[in-house]
Amino acid sequence: MTQQQEPHVVRVLLSPANVWRAALAVVAVIAVVLFARFVLADAGGLIVVVVMAWFISLAMEPAVGRLARHMRRGAAALLVMVAFLLVSAIFLYLFGSLLAEQVAVLVRELPDILTGAVAWVNERFGTNYQIADILSSLNLTPQQAAQYAQDVLGNVLGLLGTLTGAIVNLFTLLLLIFYLSADGPRLRVWLARLMPANLQRVFLTVWDVSLVKTGGYVWARLLLATVNAVASTVVFLALGMPSWLALGLWTGLVAQFVPTIGTYIAIVLPVVVGLVSPRPWIGLAALGWGVLYQQVENLTLEPRISGRSVDIHPGVAFAGVILGASLFGAVGALLAVPVVAMLLSLIDTFIARQELVQSVPPGQAAAADHHTAAPPPGGVPPPEPGAERGRATPG
Repeated sequence: MTQQQEPHVVRVLLSPANVWRAALAVVAVIAVVLFARFVLADAGGLIVVVVMAWFISLAMEPAVGRLARHMRRGAAALLVMVAFLLVSAIFLYLFGSLLAEQVAVLVRELPDILTGAVAWVNERFGTNYQIADILSSLNLTPQQAAQYAQDVLGNVLGLLGTLTGAIVNLFTLLLLIFYLSADGPRLRVWLARLMPANLQRVFLTVWDVSLVKTGGYVWARLLLATVNAVASTVVFLALGMPSWLALGLWTGLVAQFVPTIGTYIAIVLPVVVGLVSPRPWIGLAALGWGVLYQQVENLTLEPRISGRSVDIHPGVAFAGVILGASLFGAVGALLAVPVVAMLLSLIDTFIARQELVQSVPPGQAAAADHHTAAPPPGGVPPPEPGAERGRATPG
């Protein structure tokens, strides 16, 4: 006869120590939630600045690393930053007013450009599209589109007008870039010493991979964007393209958001502007230039410049840009491709690729199974000596 066991009773003693321990746990959870809310909401701008400084320092690393062989690392980082700021200042001094004027004209005439593009399509292909129908399908009216373009221009000018805030943000960004680039190795060691040995290896691997592959990718994109922008600007100027400087910079920058096919996407706006101009052949010439340059870049420039960086599929890069723009606006679009590059480089480092098993066609698989199941002529062959000994040996 089985003796029934009495149920086990768990008693919780509400002693003052337990009450205080539970209260402290609740307070700690609330503090963590409030801190996370502050970080995500109130300090979101600072986080974006830190992330931008981090990726810019990664882009500077190839130049800083080479100069650091001949001078102190801090001096090398300062020299690279001063050179970049000097080139930017010279560019703004020579072309700043012209660029601002062309951007303003381009944004103001955007509704007329769209209307002219639709009229050109209707004339060439015998269609009857109306700009109002296209905008209504997008839940927009021509007045709303024009107002949106003016609002974008007003926001840009308003952002440039807040001189004090712009100076503070620029100073913060430059200071973070300098410290992250100059003290990168010491920061790496300091952070690694805060972790146990097993996590140190992972952290150091992540840091080194991000530095080499992601930094190389960002540096390569910047170089390719510069080459593309300069070449496109010169070609558009020679063609007599309206707003040639703004469209050249647009083509060079937007083309690097999506590798391999970026120029095809960026050249759409110059082609449309050229087609609706008094000389429509400019648009066709711009299209030919975009196709020609993309082939030259893919075959000659990109393999040499992006040799050591991570390879990103164009679809993945485009999806990352769209997601970044949806979440964080223009800054998210700028940082999307470097973030995707870092994630892919870490995946390639920590996840081993397996050999692909080749699939057998169904007909061959059935024939192979029939051939294996059918006994050979002359009866069943004798078992192998090794297999017989294996069965005779006691376990």
